Amino acid sequence: MPTQVARRWPDAIASMRNLLHAAPHLRCHPEIANAVRSNLEASFDRAGAMRAGDGTHRKWFTPPGSTAHPLTATRWVLGGLFRFESNSRDLIDLAEAAYGRLPAQKLPGVSAEFRIELRLLPRRANPWTAAPPAPRIRQDGNSFRADFDASNHAVIDPERRRARITVSEDMLQHAWHLRCELIEFAVFILATHAIGLVPLHGACVGRNGRGVLLLGFSGSGKSTLALHGLLHGLELLAEDAVFVRPGDLLATGVPNYLHLMGDALDFIADDAIRRWVAHAPVIRRRSGVHKFEIDLRQGFGRPATRALSLAGAVFVSTQPAESPDTLLTPLDAREAGRLLDADQPNASRQPGWQPFKQQILDRGVHQLRRGRHPRDAIDALCRLLD
Repeated sequence: MPTQVARRWPDAIASMRNLLHAAPHLRCHPEIANAVRSNLEASFDRAGAMRAGDGTHRKWFTPPGSTAHPLTATRWVLGGLFRFESNSRDLIDLAEAAYGRLPAQKLPGVSAEFRIELRLLPRRANPWTAAPPAPRIRQDGNSFRADFDASNHAVIDPERRRARITVSEDMLQHAWHLRCELIEFAVFILATHAIGLVPLHGACVGRNGRGVLLLGFSGSGKSTLALHGLLHGLELLAEDAVFVRPGDLLATGVPNYLHLMGDALDFIADDAIRRWVAHAPVIRRRSGVHKFEIDLRQGFGRPATRALSLAGAVFVSTQPAESPDTLLTPLDAREAGRLLDADQPNASRQPGWQPFKQQILDRGVHQLRRGRHPRDAIDALCRLLD
């Protein structure tokens, strides 16, 4: 059988769970993409922050076969130079919503260029009335394919450093899924394979060129720690997907958005920062969980300006610390190695996993329990960065 069904993207799908837990609509900030309309309005009401729109806004596209010069956008992402080409302003705007105005996190010694074609087709006869199903991920040799249906799919060829994403006009009404599950999916696949990065499900904060990797299951508090790290002077490299070069533990990511539960406001005393969070769009993941989606290119955001050298890794625990002395504790190498393998089942099958694992164990792996306030944990993390 020439086409083999992958086990759920063997490289990084589990490393980027937030990208595949999608909401039916995307709100783009006007400065990034005026043409993408939102069905979400800013709200201080956690329970009622989700707003419904009519979803009938029509999009202009260049007809298939047009000889019009393609629209383009070029951005540095994950150590590579990505050129997006499209017959649609709306699709270029979605690429800008993901990667526009982000610092160029270049990797020393890497000179990788990629091309992603974004092609818009006419509206289907029977468009989805609700969110589309999760895309089917397949692997055929060294190429990958993600399909919503025959009209909406991505074909990714890491060897040629190219991808083609084809979508129908009605898919623009599900812009979040389009951006996260096709465009960002293609970027992550290309960078992971062509540059040789290890994809990790985790967050990363840092300062002065050094970073600490935050690991742990979804809901353990990594995003809340990332927020308070930003509020106390740290930079955010990535919230949920970190890509590490195994030879030197240089980490990169996409610090565009931070996703927070409503209870994150409980630990924010500053009214201006509370408004910054509460005014963010609210998205609904496939699991049904609602979260604020904070654009780090707005307000109080602090995207990391360069790739960070990992100083160590920290497993974030929901268990309370018995005392300040037990907030951050080192793990012995055997226990840390076991936790790393269990926490990163997909990354642990990658060629660079063993070099990465050995180096991160040498630099130190800790467990971080919960203190009375998130700033206590940030103080402990800062000591690792000193």
